[in-house]
Amino acid sequence: MAIDYATENTAGSETRFDYFWRQRGEWVEEPNVRRGGESGVQRVYADNGQLLYIKRQTGHIYRSVLHPFGRPTVLRERDALQGLYALNVNVPKMVFCGAQRDPKHQWRALLVTESLDGFDEIEKWYAAGGREQYGEAVHDAMLQQLAENLARMHRGRWQHSCLYIKHVFVRVVGEGAAARPEVALLDLEKCRRRWTAYGAAQHDMKQLRRHSSFSDADWKKLLYFYETAFGSVIKGLE
Repeated sequence: MAIDYATENTAGSETRFDYFWRQRGEWVEEPNVRRGGESGVQRVYADNGQLLYIKRQTGHIYRSVLHPFGRPTVLRERDALQGLYALNVNVPKMVFCGAQRDPKHQWRALLVTESLDGFDEIEKWYAAGGREQYGEAVHDAMLQQLAENLARMHRGRWQHSCLYIKHVFVRVVGEGAAARPEVALLDLEKCRRRWTAYGAAQHDMKQLRRHSSFSDADWKKLLYFYETAFGSVIKGLE
């Protein structure tokens, strides 16, 4: 799954930026006014029929020690997508990312990703009877997939920072004995590197526990798979 991207410093990115900026589609996340600007997501079909999601921002920035004057948040999300892909964490495929200043020196920024075909929010998957349809063996394998993706992310010192259950997506490929689950993580806008893998793990896993509806039994399974993959016990998660 190669990543094809362009940044504000990439030669020739302006043409691609203008192309994607002109595209319009249905809003799946209406523009939010925050961080000094606006940010929203539209669903758009590419010329080849591929369904894309375009995050469109104007003046939507964050500040940090490295970027005290502000930087579009999609560039932080791009960094996270690249970093997690390199760690074999299942995240949306990035098609394009770019940012530029308009004549008034305000940032305009775009992040274009492919849709996760066949994936659904895990809670919707539960509500639709996915667990009952595929059985406990597939469900346990799904929990293990989630745990291993999270462990790879955290071992790389990446912290999701907004790890709510609604940001976990799942699909099952195949039927019967051949059925296998796949898990993906979304919404990486707040994702950042931590000094230690343990710090990233403790923050995210506590957050997931608070913002999920896993039963105690399912959480214990997930935690077992997670700590096995991560390589150590995380305090305070029981």
